[in-house]
Amino acid sequence: MPTLNEVARRAGVTAATVSNVLRNRGRVGEETRQRVLEAVAALDYRPHLTARALAEGRAPTLALMVSSIANPFYPEFALAVERAARESGHFVIICNTNEDPLAGRAILQQIAGTLSEGVLVMNANLDFDDLHTTQANGTPVVLCMWERPDDPPGLPCVAVDFRLAGKLAGQHLIELGHTRIGAIVGSKSMGIHASRYDGFADAMREAGLDIVTTNTIHAPDTVQGGYAATFELLARDAGITAIFATNDLPALGAIDAAADMGRSVPHDLSIVGITDILLAQQWRPPLTTVAVPTVEAAGLAVALLREMIEEPQRAADRSNRRWRLLAASEPHLVVRGSTACCLRR
Repeated sequence: MPTLNEVARRAGVTAATVSNVLRNRGRVGEETRQRVLEAVAALDYRPHLTARALAEGRAPTLALMVSSIANPFYPEFALAVERAARESGHFVIICNTNEDPLAGRAILQQIAGTLSEGVLVMNANLDFDDLHTTQANGTPVVLCMWERPDDPPGLPCVAVDFRLAGKLAGQHLIELGHTRIGAIVGSKSMGIHASRYDGFADAMREAGLDIVTTNTIHAPDTVQGGYAATFELLARDAGITAIFATNDLPALGAIDAAADMGRSVPHDLSIVGITDILLAQQWRPPLTTVAVPTVEAAGLAVALLREMIEEPQRAADRSNRRWRLLAASEPHLVVRGSTACCLRR
């Protein structure tokens, strides 16, 4: 198997120049770049990732830590991260914490600075002290799709306005004439979905509608959680004509529950979610939801992490700032077959 030094000798350059060409780093003239690429092709050179990591003191991989790979949103987000990372010659390690902070801490300690050059964190239930320690020890950390743009976390992050997403969902139901609306929140009251529910509450208040707290249920962020919560909501108040769910999975569960209760969606019960996962389009009826800029946020997060890796001095200069990068696209409503005008007054 040819080595990096053999490629360098054939191209008449240093090994460092070959490395820069292969990783698209540094300033290399076009003629030199072409000579290196021709040598790589002629020798059929394949980089040895472990050797590269040892030689350069860094791994050619990024880690993406998520709370539950069973949630279909995270594989979709991971795919967008992988595509963005591949453009810079990085591989992506997906680390599933299974919503266990202790497991997340162990994974973080094992991968940071050894298996991964930087860490992307996506709702992974990690202790912020651990993340700050990782960053202080020289491994960049970026939070992905931070849900509270008005409350930066003190770590580099890409933020998406999920409060606006909740408000758009609430406004849609209100504009359709619904006034008795149940809510399924896929986290604890102060959990990651709190800002989504706050946005829904904003819409209700602005329309002069009361928020009936008994018509709000905090449930697991799953199809099964939404299914059970819908039965409970309609047992509490049979007059509910619409349900707002803070995520698509509970909303899909609500659709299934309505069918099993003999209620037609959307004519007896309108249902709206948030995120717009692929399943939202495939369910029957397809789910009305508020789409968030998943692909854009993934690209921004990877770009921010790369900047911190490749320009560490610039990152150090910013270390005392509350660094936040807002996604350029805002959440937007996607109307499908699960919502309709309220027929009951």
